[in-house]
Amino acid sequence: MKTRAITGFFFVIVMLASVLLGQFVFVTFYLVLSAFCLYEFYTLVTQNTAKPDIALGIINGMILFTGFAVLIFSDNITLLLSYKASHALLFLLPLTSALVFIRQLFNKSAYPFNNIAYTYLGIVLVIVPFTFFHALAFVKGAYDFHFPLAFLILLWANDTGAYLVGMKFGRTKLFERHSPKKTWEGFIGGIIISAGVALIIGHFYQELPWNQWVSIAIIISCIGTLGDLVESMFKRSINVKDSGGILPGHGGLLDRFDGLFLAAPIVYMYLYFIAA
Repeated sequence: MKTRAITGFFFVIVMLASVLLGQFVFVTFYLVLSAFCLYEFYTLVTQNTAKPDIALGIINGMILFTGFAVLIFSDNITLLLSYKASHALLFLLPLTSALVFIRQLFNKSAYPFNNIAYTYLGIVLVIVPFTFFHALAFVKGAYDFHFPLAFLILLWANDTGAYLVGMKFGRTKLFERHSPKKTWEGFIGGIIISAGVALIIGHFYQELPWNQWVSIAIIISCIGTLGDLVESMFKRSINVKDSGGILPGHGGLLDRFDGLFLAAPIVYMYLYFIAA
């Protein structure tokens, strides 16, 4: 428990610093973090399921993330240069994607399309959500750390609320087949506590009215829980308990960001189409 608390403390400090130290640190940090998460995914898959192309998968993922990052990162460079640079990067994807298929021609694998499928699954599951999370900071145009920071705070509030309420009052299993410890009581408690935190955020961050912050909290709680269940399903399918050991007491990086993977794109869509 002590190790878990210490790791959690430093994890929170690093995550807060990633959004508070400015847009350059923010973009660079999540580019690197998404690469490590993708590598962790490929490492897990390689143990039991397939042999994805780790190098080309990460290259494709980094091109995808960087291309969209440059596209919206036009505060300090001209918009024209931003578009040209992002298009140049994104137009590399057909070439680097083709290499994933071509390399399998020369690999002696009985199931080459399993390898190809898991290579792209990692990009879809890890890189795309981090791309949307990164875009939260620019959804109103200029860099605004309030949106990604609020997302993280609401996600942590939901996780903490679900854990505490589930420990105290949990009786009814939520989805026992994939996550035996999750309960409906914990799930509802997480939503309520996250919504309460959203009310506080709405008082200080007035980019949105309080009811929209609460709506975002509910989205994060519901979709984030589904993301957690999906990651549990993935780990059970390859017979592992934790996605890694990089965070003592907490498991791997995928274990810490499973709620983000499904929730970040949905929250961005909400902000872009509804709350804009």
